[in-house]
Amino acid sequence: MAERHRVRCVDKTERVNLDERIRRIGGTNSVGVNWRLTHEEAIAAIEARRWDFYVEQPGGAVDVIVATSRDGTKYLKTTADADEPSKLLALPNCLQVR
Repeated sequence: MAERHRVRCVDKTERVNLDERIRRIGGTNSVGVNWRLTHEEAIAAIEARRWDFYVEQPGGAVDVIVATSRDGTKYLKTTADADEPSKLLALPNCLQVR
């Protein structure tokens, strides 16, 4: 079973392509250690079922999933998002999270 981790921050880019909007995701694990994964590492971990990620929202947790854009490239978004990874992009920058 995959370990479940809360995403608390995102390192964003200025790019407009869905697969290039997020550089890294990050959070704090159950023992208080900060973690950061590149976009590619997070996608690989989800696909390998090694880790699951979620974002906490006022109505509850929403899962982070791997989506595929029209041109076939993979990117991260939540189950509550349409095409745009809005819930992830709304998180603070990882440099601001301690």
